[in-house]
Amino acid sequence: MTRIQIEPGRWSTPAHVELDEEEIFFVLAGSGLSWQGGKTYEVRAGDCIVHLVATEVHTLYAGEDGLDVLAFGERTNATATYLPRAKVLRMGPTVDASQGPHPWEREAAAGPPDLSEPSRRPTNIVNVDDVPGRWKLLAKQAGSVRTGLNLAIGEPGEDGEPHCHSADEEIFVVLSGSGRLELWPAPQRAKHGAEREDHPLRPGDVISRPPGTGIAHDFVAGDDGLTYLAYGTRRPDDVCYYPRDNQVYFRGLGLLTELKPVLLKE
Repeated sequence: MTRIQIEPGRWSTPAHVELDEEEIFFVLAGSGLSWQGGKTYEVRAGDCIVHLVATEVHTLYAGEDGLDVLAFGERTNATATYLPRAKVLRMGPTVDASQGPHPWEREAAAGPPDLSEPSRRPTNIVNVDDVPGRWKLLAKQAGSVRTGLNLAIGEPGEDGEPHCHSADEEIFVVLSGSGRLELWPAPQRAKHGAEREDHPLRPGDVISRPPGTGIAHDFVAGDDGLTYLAYGTRRPDDVCYYPRDNQVYFRGLGLLTELKPVLLKE
């Protein structure tokens, strides 16, 4: 995840398309334009923008009050082989390694993209106000496939469901309110006396939960509630464990089952 603060009249990045990563953008503040394949669409605070793999070329342009966005991406490892003596890169097709100016210099020389009059917003842009409920599936509503971005609005004192993933990576961003993050130890560690950890939360906090740790996480809203973004991959091979109910969810099968705990010998 990257926060991009764009000054008025400036662009977020060169116009580009990712060949093996799904991208999701969330507008924190300001307004501007989403430039997609030569067309422009107005964006504002609370908008979620989804760009699927190898689809539209895109970038963002900031309006008079600037644009403050969060950019989420998968960080996949592209399959490629570099031959340094031949100076070529094999990625299916063979790509000659450039000996010319840096790509950013070439992009600057090409000039800024043309700004057409804004068109009617496409389905890959949705606003938080257009999605009902207190657990808003923003990216799914905007057509995401490989990743998700949800907006959670927790009432004061509300508790979530502790869980951990085997393959999915999750990132959380606290937008407003307060609360605490609970980290539940893996069963084997709990057997040896490891206790739950509590960490206070405030606006601006970013929480990373990598896969395969065996440590479950949960959010508890404070007296003023807790609103946060939840980003995650959606791998079909993921297994999710819920320690409070001793249940396991197999994403690829859509199966939720209860387990009899068995602690392995060390």
